[in-house]
Amino acid sequence: MSEIDPNVTPPPAVPPPVDPRLLVREEGFRGYLTEFQRKIRGGDLGSLPVIVGLVIIWIVFSLQDSNYLTSANFEYIAYYMVGIGLLSIGLVFVLLLGEIDLSVGSVSGLSAAVFAVLSVSHGVNPWFTMVITLLTGAAIGALHGFVFAKIGVPAFVVTLAGFMGWQGFMLWLLGSTGTINLPTDSGPMRYLSGNSFFLGGDIAGGYILAGLGVAAYLFSAFGLQRRRRQAGVPYRPTTELAVRTVVLAVGAFGAAMILNRQHGVPNAMVLFMVALIVTNFVLRRTTYGRKVFAVGGNIEASRRAGVSVAMVRITVFSISGFFAALGGLTIAGQISSANQAGSDPNNLMLAIAAAVIGGTSLFGGRGMVWSAMLGMLVIESINAGLYMLGLSNSVQYMITGSVLLAAVIIDSLSRRTQKSAGRA
Repeated sequence: MSEIDPNVTPPPAVPPPVDPRLLVREEGFRGYLTEFQRKIRGGDLGSLPVIVGLVIIWIVFSLQDSNYLTSANFEYIAYYMVGIGLLSIGLVFVLLLGEIDLSVGSVSGLSAAVFAVLSVSHGVNPWFTMVITLLTGAAIGALHGFVFAKIGVPAFVVTLAGFMGWQGFMLWLLGSTGTINLPTDSGPMRYLSGNSFFLGGDIAGGYILAGLGVAAYLFSAFGLQRRRRQAGVPYRPTTELAVRTVVLAVGAFGAAMILNRQHGVPNAMVLFMVALIVTNFVLRRTTYGRKVFAVGGNIEASRRAGVSVAMVRITVFSISGFFAALGGLTIAGQISSANQAGSDPNNLMLAIAAAVIGGTSLFGGRGMVWSAMLGMLVIESINAGLYMLGLSNSVQYMITGSVLLAAVIIDSLSRRTQKSAGRA
């Protein structure tokens, strides 16, 4: 064993690497600023571009029409964003894999047709029919996923075939008239139609929902902080959680106050928010969610880590089919009928656009289900503003297409910046 020469100066100790997240806890406001600058330099823009764009849209249209920022208009936006927004939630799961599902528009229309035929034409209990309809959508999605994952047919081709095939099946179910009217005074349609609002329009409903949302966030955030502190890993300081809670409370109770000036919170919006909360928990807090992100980020690495890539793919497409069916029922409830409008190809395009505009990457491995809500807010805000100005749908599509292109460009530039910073 060699002896240490006392005349030799030992090399200086190398400081341990510092987790950038610790700066937030140790440096206060300066830490937050440093963390924000680090994310911007690394291309991690998050939801910042879409939020800034949404504010700009509201300002521009409010300057054109003073009635834009009114309770009636915001209720219109909140109600009509739900149907396609539910389709977009399922598409977020598929996009996280770096794939696409072109069948959701047809599956949504077919689901509405199945519900109408069973409940109206054959007199089956509407609630039981709704369960059958949702399971049908999930089964169709699982079929697409099986052909893609097990047989190896590209998802684009499988779902394109589904887009055409399920639309033809829908037309066959609807018969020669092409339309089946749905009663909106009972069953699920009562709660999804435009005449029904949470607690009958009672203003207490909106504030109860806001309070429950804030309380749920507090419980989740402080529970996570406690677990991370016990594990000895970085955690959000109590001050930050308090600020986040205040911001959430202001937004939630502010939205409730605005909607209560009209008819209250639409039932469809309640359904949308519950779906967002549940799916966000699945993606962010479960092993399955981590597998979805892993497969979307690197398929081979996931396979070597023991992840069943085929299982993830099949279940993700099943989830997409489930939300396509749920969105189809919502759209049918809004128009009080099942017809060809339920499978309008524009619904598919808008659902994809909403997910991408909201911040979900087309390249897989990055995104969140809240993208569906943010993207639909942008699209419906543009739609409502153009409608108030008396402009045609052609202008809406051109503007929405431009916004979608801008979102994809930002995503591409962000990924390039992340690669340069060694974070991708």
